[in-house]
Amino acid sequence: MSTVIRPEKVFDGETFLPSGTEVLIDGGQIREVGPGLVADDIVELPNCTLTPGLIDCHVHLTIDGINPLAQLTEPFSLQFYTAADTLRRTLDLGITTVRDAAGADAGIKRAIELGLVEGPDMRIAVNILSQTGGHSDGVTPSGAVHHLLPEHPGRPAPVVDGVEEMRKRVRELQRAGADVVKICTSGGVSSVTDNPHHAQFSMDELEACVREAKSGQTPVMAHAQGKQGIINAIRAGVRSIEHGVYADDECFQLMIEHNVWLVPTLLAPVALNRMIDAGASVADEVARKSREAGIAHAAMIKQAVKAGVKIAMGTDAGLFKHGINLEELQLMQRAGMSPEAVLHASTQSAAQLLGFDDRGAIRPGLRADLAVFRGDLTSFEGLSSRVAGVYKSGRKVR
Repeated sequence: MSTVIRPEKVFDGETFLPSGTEVLIDGGQIREVGPGLVADDIVELPNCTLTPGLIDCHVHLTIDGINPLAQLTEPFSLQFYTAADTLRRTLDLGITTVRDAAGADAGIKRAIELGLVEGPDMRIAVNILSQTGGHSDGVTPSGAVHHLLPEHPGRPAPVVDGVEEMRKRVRELQRAGADVVKICTSGGVSSVTDNPHHAQFSMDELEACVREAKSGQTPVMAHAQGKQGIINAIRAGVRSIEHGVYADDECFQLMIEHNVWLVPTLLAPVALNRMIDAGASVADEVARKSREAGIAHAAMIKQAVKAGVKIAMGTDAGLFKHGINLEELQLMQRAGMSPEAVLHASTQSAAQLLGFDDRGAIRPGLRADLAVFRGDLTSFEGLSSRVAGVYKSGRKVR
């Protein structure tokens, strides 16, 4: 049955369309966009804004807040039920596609495709590659081992050293169903034993990673926070820089020259600092790094916006509890992005980064992945509480 949606406003992935624009959906697709459309069913949405389904390019679905004690004491299989719950909660926000940046395996993605679990469509990295002593090496100062995302039959091990080992591990990730390879080219904030400013992996290792990934038509995303790690990742050929905390104008120019996206995840240090203020048990070193990163991150994104870097929305949900993803849009606006730029980063630009040509915009012939928000979207304050409807492939799921 065909349906015409009549909202107050329509954002098509690039801009707000003229008043009176309607959207006709049929058979899971957008058929027409314009005024005065006719269909079997009419959905009136006064005082609401219709957008393409949002896309979060950086989540961790098998984790719902960093809690080492819980992760050490919970049953192994609980992570898969956690993912089922976080997928549903993510869809509730109007997010109809995600890129899981390590954690979810091919079985979780397949469960979505089969309709066994309700949630957004997925691109998956499976695990995150780190050198020994790097961001995802779980050997702690005490000698105990706590890999945040430990190896299992569907998730190859995270730590890799040397060109030959890198080549093999990338192949193992591809065999495991990875749509994207994720690699740490710098240290991080939430890890205890490394430094975000320090570059990780040699250029030979990084180039081997990208070369092997590309041979299997798999892009590479780089956890990169320090300047040299960012530069190395870009020169090696990655598709996106994740976080980019200490990027500067030299980094931005390279991103533009090499057609590399920035996925800033502004919410990550904000949420982590909020958790620390509320009494979360984290190492002193992590707390210190998080405070410093929060200040640098906010300044960095303002420079990136001015420089004209391509930006795609991502949150790092999982580092903190899922469900507050849409606060990222508010943070992007505070950084100087116009409402249209924020929504573009969260729809069409994100779809382009992930390689989707069937979504991310409201245009005839594309999938009818749509989100409805109460009020206008000149401000994103309280956006999570303003979700009024979610359509996935033309079916109203919320």
